[in-house]
Amino acid sequence: MGFGTQELLIILAIVIILFGAKKIPDLAKGLGKGIKDFKKAVKEDEEEVSASSEKIEEKEKETHKESIKETDKA
Repeated sequence: MGFGTQELLIILAIVIILFGAKKIPDLAKGLGKGIKDFKKAVKEDEEEVSASSEKIEEKEKETHKESIKETDKA
């Protein structure tokens, strides 16, 4: 379900009527900033999850090595 040219023009006309031509650049700027902030937050979360995963893997390796050492001693 795509929008055709006619539908997009009607939507644009409604937006201009509701917000006025002077406010549209401000709205677009705010929307762009919001999208940029959202992408930044998602990237930070992904980095945080990745770092946490690496720490968990390191701890699992250490635990595994310790259990092998204990098994060898017995």
